[in-house]
Amino acid sequence: MSNAINDKNDVIEIDLGEVVGLLLYWWWLIALCGVLTAAVGFGVSKFVITPQYESTTKVYILNANEGGTLTYSDVQLGSQLTKDYAQLITGRYVLEKVIQTCGLEESYGSLSRRVAVQALTDTRIIAITVTDEDPVMAQLLADEIRKEAAEHIKNVMDIQAVNVVETANLAESPASPSVMKWTAMGALVGFFICAMILVIRFLVDDTIKTGDDVEKYLGLSTLAMIPIIERDNGKSKKDKKHRSFREGTQGNSQGSNYRDTQEDVYRGNQGNQYQDGSQNVDMNGADVEDLEEVL
Repeated sequence: MSNAINDKNDVIEIDLGEVVGLLLYWWWLIALCGVLTAAVGFGVSKFVITPQYESTTKVYILNANEGGTLTYSDVQLGSQLTKDYAQLITGRYVLEKVIQTCGLEESYGSLSRRVAVQALTDTRIIAITVTDEDPVMAQLLADEIRKEAAEHIKNVMDIQAVNVVETANLAESPASPSVMKWTAMGALVGFFICAMILVIRFLVDDTIKTGDDVEKYLGLSTLAMIPIIERDNGKSKKDKKHRSFREGTQGNSQGSNYRDTQEDVYRGNQGNQYQDGSQNVDMNGADVEDLEEVL
């Protein structure tokens, strides 16, 4: 048993050694569950979930009052304005113009959830990333959002220029879902669930199975153990068949003896019976000799 209840303190004691032994004993079941859930994760990520592609474009924002020099304070100020740039890029004005230009049949909220804006650390470069099921459409949307956002930022914040650092790329492989990640996560989930079920069943099992459990839970010493002998059903059937066979053999032998006795009696009666004088009489050897002496 893996747990013990202290009546005085009502504290459940858990033997970690027995829990570890339980998990080691059922390692094959835990591994099997992990393999099955890993296969499920692989199948879902590979054949069920629609792959998503990402396309990223980058811009550099230059203030109008900077002149020809750029100081560290200017860089810090530009980094602090990143949230302002992100709100302008993902705002309703820019995205609704993109929807109208590209002829998309979706709402502003749906498109905004697929657009991410991020500023590179200690720089004034803004990265705009668009996610879509079609890699070509993701590239087209990223470039279109960059164009519309550049004009909107210059008009609203009085920016001198929004220069293009990188145009949107065409994704060659999906960004999500990751098949390896889903497979590994599925295996871990299977291991954890199977192990937890085994441990919980073991902890709630309060039945007494051994003599040590009697002494541990009841505080009594075990004097002796009486084994329970259960007859095998197959062996019982064999014993019944052998017994029936022996009884049948004895019955056949008795029947044959009875038939032999009846035949002897019948033959004796036939010897004593006779018919007309024209027919032969069946006699034994002694009667024949007596008949010869009389003649």
